[in-house]
Amino acid sequence: MSLDDDRESSGGYGGTGQTRTRLPEGGGDTYGGARRPTRSSSRSLVTVVGVVVLLIAAIAFANRGGDDSSADDTATDKPQTESTAPSGERPVGAGFARDEQGAGSAAANYAVTLGSTGMFNKDSRHSIVTDLYTPTAAAQLQGAMDQAYSEDFLSKLGLDANGQAPEGSTFVSRTIPVGTKVEQFSDSSAKVAVWYMGLIGMSGEASTDPVSSTWKTWTFDLQWTAGDWKITADSQKDGPAPVPGDDRAASSDEISKAIEEYGGFTYAR
Repeated sequence: MSLDDDRESSGGYGGTGQTRTRLPEGGGDTYGGARRPTRSSSRSLVTVVGVVVLLIAAIAFANRGGDDSSADDTATDKPQTESTAPSGERPVGAGFARDEQGAGSAAANYAVTLGSTGMFNKDSRHSIVTDLYTPTAAAQLQGAMDQAYSEDFLSKLGLDANGQAPEGSTFVSRTIPVGTKVEQFSDSSAKVAVWYMGLIGMSGEASTDPVSSTWKTWTFDLQWTAGDWKITADSQKDGPAPVPGDDRAASSDEISKAIEEYGGFTYAR
């Protein structure tokens, strides 16, 4: 099992209840229309839907308007990221344990990686999908994912063709696991639900779409393959979401500074 060490994390956002997202394609609505991908089985459809649901977060983000500028944007000094970026050191050897705790750890870490900004770059996305899914599932997903993360789609998020934010802005996409629940387990397979908070948005002086948060549950069907847990299918649903607190929303500069200073976890559990 290989995780991309320097990726930030977030998750997919959707409507109420079980999320089922269709892939963008040329057509009638703001995102070029949508249709279900060609599939050879209901199993492959579940797999594609489970991962492409990540895009709904970005779709909602790209569709928002407004100005996130604040009168108290006073931070002017940029932090040094070298001292706070993830070290890249893995706290485990190879893969996850073949038990319930290992399956839970695998699911939590896979949520972190699949919700990261690495998914918005073709090369790193291919590596992530190949690393985390079974060979059969990965083969079914790569083409559909490339179609979904098209250059036109990325441009609507303010990103270039390589998934990079413009100079002076920071694109945020992170998944923060709160807990896991092993719903089914055997020596060869497991179903694990990950409750998480997601962050997504563009932070910067020129941004009109501030970073926002959401709460989701991400469920993974795992299979023991080649000495590690691999994903065969996954799905998401809303909540449970706690009552919002009374915290003051941070300014764009404060969020940008926090994102750069706090490099994010490369290992969730």
